[in-house]
Amino acid sequence: MAVAALVLVSANVCGQDLLARQAPIDRKLKAVDSLALIRQIKAEQAVYPAYSLYPNWSHDRVHAYGNTVQIPDSFRIDLTGFCMPTTHTKITSKCGPRWRRMHNGLDIKVYIGDTIRAAFDGRVRMVKYERRGYGKYVVIRHDNGLETIYGHLSKQIVAEDQYVKAGDPIGLGGNTGRSTGSHLHFETRFLGEVINPEFMFDFPNQDIVADSYLFIRGANRYAYQRTRALAAVKSGKSGAAEAEKAAIRYHKIRKGDTLGRISRIYHVSIDRLCRLNGIKRTTVLRIGQVLRCS
Repeated sequence: MAVAALVLVSANVCGQDLLARQAPIDRKLKAVDSLALIRQIKAEQAVYPAYSLYPNWSHDRVHAYGNTVQIPDSFRIDLTGFCMPTTHTKITSKCGPRWRRMHNGLDIKVYIGDTIRAAFDGRVRMVKYERRGYGKYVVIRHDNGLETIYGHLSKQIVAEDQYVKAGDPIGLGGNTGRSTGSHLHFETRFLGEVINPEFMFDFPNQDIVADSYLFIRGANRYAYQRTRALAAVKSGKSGAAEAEKAAIRYHKIRKGDTLGRISRIYHVSIDRLCRLNGIKRTTVLRIGQVLRCS
């Protein structure tokens, strides 16, 4: 019995020694697996930017998603590493209702032959021509989840599936398609949902509005409602109360701003501010960050 007990103890000790020696090997294997996974993710990201968000990669249609994609209630879009698509600053037509139809982007005055550049790193999804619409246009899907559309070009100088860096030339300004004068039609979309480019890009100052933009599902539709309501006020068809009810307001964080101060300025509770922006009362506000306030 004594011998049997000694054998069992020895076997147990040997087993523990083996496990102890095996532990560093397991950790190394996990580290190798993690590195391999990271490399795979980066490779897929390079081939299909924002692949975790989008259901497909299509060369057929600009608005290719419809009900096939699940749009999150909110998503923060990184705007760092940007490049303005053009150095021109004059906006000739804003995003919103126009001529009894929806204008889904900004029209920026450019001249035929002006260089148009990619706004962010990404991969070209479409290089097409649409006679009664965009004319010659380019669609790029970016690593941050945005898709940008550049319309009415005189020439496209990139190819579908080509990877571009922010600032790379992608085309030349023009007057093709449904256009009444040379200009760049510039759209920004997230999973097919229109975002007013002015919420992110400050064309007069050739800069971005903030380092990031918080996408909130349906928010841009409220902005269109505000535009229509304000237009109705000017034409005498509605009252100021209706315009105010439909308004959506944003606040750019400055030095010394707190949630309490912002809530007092816009007459909105701190809890509502948190819900609108997907943040908590303890969230640290960064200078330049944009908060939705109504």
